Amino acid sequence: MVIISEELLAERWFCSVSRIQRWRSQKIGPPYIKMMGRILYRVSDIEAYEQSCLVIPGEEK
Repeated sequence: MVIISEELLAERWFCSVSRIQRWRSQKIGPPYIKMMGRILYRVSDIEAYEQSCLVIPGEEK
């Protein structure tokens, strides 16, 4: 299992850590792990979430 921090997720998505935190508080985004006061994300969950957000022009979801 590969995991990354919210800081690395923010870099991956070209946004701020505070945006990632806000989305999490609004129950938006991929599942996360809260362990010893840290927030971590499984890369497999991030990839699944990204896939669910994929928009293909000309196709409806």
